[in-house]
Amino acid sequence: MEKKNVNPRNVNKDDYKDEVLSLRRVTKVTKGGRTLHFSATVAVGDGKGKVGIGSGKSSEVVEAIKKARAQAVKNVKTIDMVENRTISHDMIGTQGAAKVLLRPAKAGTGIIAGGPIRIVLELAGLKDVVSKSLGSNTKINTSKAAMKALTSQKSAEHIAKLRGKTVEEILG
Repeated sequence: MEKKNVNPRNVNKDDYKDEVLSLRRVTKVTKGGRTLHFSATVAVGDGKGKVGIGSGKSSEVVEAIKKARAQAVKNVKTIDMVENRTISHDMIGTQGAAKVLLRPAKAGTGIIAGGPIRIVLELAGLKDVVSKSLGSNTKINTSKAAMKALTSQKSAEHIAKLRGKTVEEILG
């Protein structure tokens, strides 16, 4: 099963839950004075294996969040889940100086993660994952690193297809 980007035209935008990861005030100093803008980063997900992150900027907070949400819906990716609760193997995602380590966990463990990583995992619909943030801890980069880690995982079906074997041979 290949991971594909979801075509945003075929999806109702109201199907996704969204969560604001960061909202910042950005000031540009010009000859005429300071101009104030807002930058927002939003994560969206359906709780069934689809999640995306987007950023938007505007002179008003609400507009910045709307732009970020629209961008996140365009960036939605499908995540492979094992037993509809966890990931298949350990993985590391990097973005800038931020590194995120994700590990599968036993049933009932819950999501052990902090801040933006927890939000991304919950919106994806994962229930049992352990994570560790390594390096820089900026909200935007750690959330993007978590997304990279989730999209880099390989399912048993994918590995079996690459090796020309059946899933039973791979799993033993």
